[in-house]
Amino acid sequence: MTQTAAPESPRTSASGPAILDAEETMSRDQIEALQLTRLQETLAYAYSRVPLYQRKFDEAGVHPSDLTELGDLAKFPFTTKEDLRQEYPFGMFAVPMDQVARIHASSGTTGRPTVVGYTKQDLDNWATLVARCLRASGVRPGMKVHNAYGYGLFTGGLGAHGGAEKLGATVIPMSGGQTEKQIQLIGDFAPDAILCTPTYLLTIGDAMIHKGLDPRATSLKYAVLGAEPWTQEMRHELEEMFGIKACDIYGLSEVMGPGVAGESVETQDGSHIWEDHFRPEIVDPFDLTQTKADGETGELVFTSLTKQALPIIRYRTKDLTTLQPGSTRPGHRRMGRISGRSDDMIILRGVNLFPSQIEEIALRIPELSPHFQLEITRPHRMDELTVKIEPREGTTPEQRASAAVSLRQQIKIHIGSSCRIDVVEPGSLERSNGKLRRIYDLRNRA
Repeated sequence: MTQTAAPESPRTSASGPAILDAEETMSRDQIEALQLTRLQETLAYAYSRVPLYQRKFDEAGVHPSDLTELGDLAKFPFTTKEDLRQEYPFGMFAVPMDQVARIHASSGTTGRPTVVGYTKQDLDNWATLVARCLRASGVRPGMKVHNAYGYGLFTGGLGAHGGAEKLGATVIPMSGGQTEKQIQLIGDFAPDAILCTPTYLLTIGDAMIHKGLDPRATSLKYAVLGAEPWTQEMRHELEEMFGIKACDIYGLSEVMGPGVAGESVETQDGSHIWEDHFRPEIVDPFDLTQTKADGETGELVFTSLTKQALPIIRYRTKDLTTLQPGSTRPGHRRMGRISGRSDDMIILRGVNLFPSQIEEIALRIPELSPHFQLEITRPHRMDELTVKIEPREGTTPEQRASAAVSLRQQIKIHIGSSCRIDVVEPGSLERSNGKLRRIYDLRNRA
């Protein structure tokens, strides 16, 4: 795909203040002008090269030439994870296989995996955007970066690795798991930054404490955390535990991988979306014809603007958030904190709730830890929710009982749902080695 040229990006300086890519400093008007041109090119490219898009556009009665302004994108059909599964393995690719430099895929635990491909140019763009995110989050050339995202078909490990190298950092490619080894190498190699999921950093910190080590005594200064929703309360927990600055990084395989958006360490006010490469929208997940205005909560939708191997048009991420004006990168809008995923939403007797809401409430109660699971059962005719949560070390039985009452009351007040609280023994719940499973739906078990 021919890409409309943007201003040449200067190299990141290894000394002094961070030097931004030229595209990071574009005004909002410049960004939107570039988006319009790249959208027109992308729609024509996808229509001519990907049979699924030709079918979907024709069925919807739209043609790439119908996009004459940014608002016209709403006329075009959505792409879903199911579309990628139906085109498994390579039906979504827009280039011949000999131009595909790398393939990634999801785990496929809920069906066929979703497969994504990258040309060499795609990989270079990806590394550039991850490097932007890391630089925004405080990482600088010459720093040592401990990468504890999983390597392999999952995009996290290799995506973060490529961006750190592009930035000029020294990468320690640890991958996920082997927590004891993680702790050893953090101590021996003295990295400046760590890349992983927030719940896995919590696992590492807890394991350090159990070994009699102080997480605040490590060399770590920055954590760039993603791949799962996390709250401000979790940020505070991790920053206090390690004595670091923790920033968000956002992405998903179908759109690119990590690096679609990143948070600035100066403000920590949400991740700036790199809108020279992606056009975001917010839609009402219950009425997809309704596009939400900036500041209104809905489902995040992305259209790629520069991808060659797998252009993606109006991809439904299922992530619920808002779009806000840019701050440290004024031309690029920011994502609000992801409140949850529309497919992770629990509807309990008519009340909608998300795991992140439980986390936010629980971490305001001093006796309770961030380690919890949600179990949904149907012992009789009605669904029931049990929150299994660990207490802080050293709490008494009386404190645990009082905390359980407080959590149940706060959930009822702030979410509107009644549930059972089970304060379990410290260390008894599953720990994260990557992405952590929070919800256990036991309603269909005998």
